[in-house]
Amino acid sequence: MTRIAVAQLGSVAFDAAATVRKAVAALAEAAAEGAEVIVFPEAFLGTYPKALSFGSPVGRRTEEGRDEFLRSWEAAVELDGPELAALAEAAREQRIFVVMGVIERAGRTLYCTAVMIDQHGRLAGHHRKVMPTGAERLIWGFGDGSTLPVVDSPAGALGSVICWENYMPLLRAAMYGQGVEIYCAPTADDRETWLPTMRHIALEGRCWVVTACQVMRRRDYPAGYAAQFATEPGDVLMRGGSAVVSPRGEVVAGPVWDEETLLYAETDRAEIVRQSLDMDVTGHYARPDIFSLAVDTAPKRPVSYGAATGPATG
Repeated sequence: MTRIAVAQLGSVAFDAAATVRKAVAALAEAAAEGAEVIVFPEAFLGTYPKALSFGSPVGRRTEEGRDEFLRSWEAAVELDGPELAALAEAAREQRIFVVMGVIERAGRTLYCTAVMIDQHGRLAGHHRKVMPTGAERLIWGFGDGSTLPVVDSPAGALGSVICWENYMPLLRAAMYGQGVEIYCAPTADDRETWLPTMRHIALEGRCWVVTACQVMRRRDYPAGYAAQFATEPGDVLMRGGSAVVSPRGEVVAGPVWDEETLLYAETDRAEIVRQSLDMDVTGHYARPDIFSLAVDTAPKRPVSYGAATGPATG
């Protein structure tokens, strides 16, 4: 049995350093409670810009919208930056595996990324959201197949699928095919329909599903935050709903609404095998003679540099 913690917390909006301090306190508390894995929400580090339009009606961008993008870019983190280094050091000290939702800055492009840091303080892997949803496509780049890892963790083979990527059947199949046992779903979706999705995935994949969502109100964002809805200080922009679901599809922790908290659940790898007697969607329940999936895991770079390969001239 392995204890997992879910951090239903809100960012310190657009303040990565302060958010790291909040995360470090949470993982220390979780470790003290015996947790060996902790999962944070989507875009916890870097800030999920809920309700912003970035001043971008079709056919035009405003200067105010460009300022909003600049603020998000400045609040984002780099994979080799000081914020994740501090988080990695805390993970090493507390001997806890961390799944952290971040806004990743790579040059002038932002990605919505799930970073996995092992209990030794090493970057075990990262996943860039391959399909930002709706207006997210304006502000975030698209990940490629090179960041779809399933990695070792104290609780078992662990992978991360972010928010509405979980509605992509082929992406789920790509995770199942790697033998995912701890299926992490950091999200910003706090609707009633989200938990049934998580239960379906747990049953479909015969895996433990861990979903984490923030709790944020309008007052948690800066005074000049140009929200297009939820404009009063007490209005809720994200209300949580974090949970853990067993391979039986049973909710074993959560959901909790409208408050910051840490949730805990005991996970058992043996239960995954027991529940696979009648369902293994990329094993005995598959029909590769009819259906198959090819996953391109090569990184896609818009510009490549290297020696010329044509014939020598002179």
